[in-house]
Amino acid sequence: MGNKSEIKLLGTAASPFANRVQFALNLKSMKYEYIEENLACKSELLIKSNPVHKKVPVLLHADKPPICESQIIVEYLDEIRPDLYQLLPSVSLDRANCRFWAAYIDNKFFPLYEELRQTLNKAGQEAIKEQMIEATQQLEEAFIKSSNGKTYFGGDQVGYLDVILGCFIRWTQHVDELNDFNKFDEVRILELAKWAKCIASHEALKSVTPGKETLESFFGLINIYRPPYK
Repeated sequence: MGNKSEIKLLGTAASPFANRVQFALNLKSMKYEYIEENLACKSELLIKSNPVHKKVPVLLHADKPPICESQIIVEYLDEIRPDLYQLLPSVSLDRANCRFWAAYIDNKFFPLYEELRQTLNKAGQEAIKEQMIEATQQLEEAFIKSSNGKTYFGGDQVGYLDVILGCFIRWTQHVDELNDFNKFDEVRILELAKWAKCIASHEALKSVTPGKETLESFFGLINIYRPPYK
């Protein structure tokens, strides 16, 4: 375990879901080979490895079947090497709570950004922004309960929810800049705003965070393949 040839990750530099897996791998100091995918011309390896969704990320571990979906991959990494920086809490109830909020982040919080991108109507955009504010306030409450007054969702060190939400920070900042909107407002959500600054500066995440040019290029492709329509 840990040899570069044993673990391969299919991803794209601008994908927050691929960044999430990279963040977890970095925290665990697990060596891996990163394979950049061109989603406009998907490789045979990607299509073969994820025939259902044909999306990144995909984790290839030795001769085992491919593992898809970022949350599943992160949990898999935590299960096979809990001795290397354990991300999920050891208490069953706490793990269940983490999974609840992880599902909320992926199924409720982040999709609002795609809705905002696809919405051209000003009134519609403002309505979505209000939903974003409400969602971040709920995440603020979850953070306060989980962190127990400490730096991260995981307490003194980065935990599972820090990885799940942290991968979106640069992406959401980019969308906020495009829409002249600050979701992580210190007036509304002081604790989560402080967390966002802290997690964004974490070395294990900084090394895989996409730059402005990468995001601009990726958003350009998205607007071509999935243009705004509302």
